[in-house]
Amino acid sequence: MKVISRRCIISGLASGAAIQAMSANPLPKSKERKGRIKQVIAAWPFMKAAGWTPQDLIRIAQSLGISGVELFSAEQLPLLQGTGLVCGATKSHSFVRGMNNKNHHPEVFEILKKAIIATGAAGFTNVMTFTGMADTSQEPNGSLVSREEGTRNCIEGFKKMAKLAEKHRVSMVLEPLNTRATEAMKGHPGYQGDHIDYCMEIVRAVSSPGLKILFDAYHIQIMDGDLINRINQYHEFIGHVQIAGNPGRGEIGDNQEINYRAVMKALLANNYQGYVGHEWIPTGNALQSLQEAIEICDI
Repeated sequence: MKVISRRCIISGLASGAAIQAMSANPLPKSKERKGRIKQVIAAWPFMKAAGWTPQDLIRIAQSLGISGVELFSAEQLPLLQGTGLVCGATKSHSFVRGMNNKNHHPEVFEILKKAIIATGAAGFTNVMTFTGMADTSQEPNGSLVSREEGTRNCIEGFKKMAKLAEKHRVSMVLEPLNTRATEAMKGHPGYQGDHIDYCMEIVRAVSSPGLKILFDAYHIQIMDGDLINRINQYHEFIGHVQIAGNPGRGEIGDNQEINYRAVMKALLANNYQGYVGHEWIPTGNALQSLQEAIEICDI
């Protein structure tokens, strides 16, 4: 179970008060944005640390003049109808039980199918997916799979699901996750697809617009670094981008090491047309920090 710090709880209460104030007196629209980077707010960090609801996320995205949200479930997508917002990437199966293990294929296929159909019907473009953990032997129906076996199973499984994704004009986006950070939701020790080159081997082998790479700058910075060169190297395969500060997966300002203005410039230089998701965990005033982060990326 993820433990929320006292600081985050206080921050959430402050943010909640700000949202209540917005309900009575809606915030004015932010200054007109350049809009070259299409930004979305990830649901889980702000729901967990700031106490926001899906409805809060929608309202805040509208007030801040950005494209929408991400990591809504298939069941939550109808909340976006008539809002003018998108879901940049729909939530699907867990990062524990993934495509690398054939024992998990039936449930992964079922969850992905539901998410793909709902995402396509809503007119959105991406569905999250993961390799899964190498060792799920403590899970029901789990087992240990080698890296080579995991690669084969991922290629076989994603080839099957890519056909459905293509039919619905949706891309699954495969996310590398770091295995170095040990704090919950800041790292994922045991995750098989922990390097972008490994995940790219799978994406290239599947060779379908139905499977692309999710370029999570936070995780890739920890495991591989060299972010701008990797954007240049893999730009044609990038279907979605997520960002967070490193170390700590917090805000993306001056107290962390990634130069996100430079990262955004690299994406634009490579004609990236997708969404950039703010998937960082707020540690201060969530609404204020989000406004600042959006300004950093609006180049």
